[in-house]
Amino acid sequence: MNSPSPSSPAWIAFAGKKRIGRGSPREVMSSVKAFADAHPDAQVLVFDARSSQLTDVDLRGTLAAALRRLPPEPQTQPPAVAADEGPPSRGPGRPKLGVVAREVTLLPRHWDWLATQSGGASVALRKLVEHAQRASKASDQAREARDSAYRFMHAVAGNEPGFEEASRALFGSDIGSLRTQVAKWPRDIREHVLALAGHALPEPNGAEADAAR
Repeated sequence: MNSPSPSSPAWIAFAGKKRIGRGSPREVMSSVKAFADAHPDAQVLVFDARSSQLTDVDLRGTLAAALRRLPPEPQTQPPAVAADEGPPSRGPGRPKLGVVAREVTLLPRHWDWLATQSGGASVALRKLVEHAQRASKASDQAREARDSAYRFMHAVAGNEPGFEEASRALFGSDIGSLRTQVAKWPRDIREHVLALAGHALPEPNGAEADAAR
């Protein structure tokens, strides 16, 4: 099961227990529109494929109209520069770093320490934040993946047998128990839960992998 690329937005759509679309917003909207037109009474849920946040889609009118209402996808490359334009000119003063000024509240001893750091308080704080981000990257990604898996489970599988036990296994990082609890869930739901949880839980050992097949 492939996870969506982090470089572009990705959606996944379910109608009841069946997955009806996965891919870019335009691809999923096309699938959802076709399904909804053929099954007007069906309830369709569209999720962000990484965070499992529910996404509202407007299916009124034609497919072309529905696609026009989608938010524009972010550019993956900077806009091309004409050959005769040359590099952008830089005015006097410090280069633009994209920094944002906000209030920070610290104890006096913290300000005293920051005042002794090379580059001043702002530079020192940015270095501290970047160091903390690098140090916690793996745990942050695991937590986000775990939260995403639970968010999806709660939305589509809250009434499935073993839901409470599966939730405990997910938050307890017990991949073997999670696989056991979701084994009888509908296939599309089970596969997506395990794909999401795979980013938060350790890989199963050989015996667990054989048992899950």
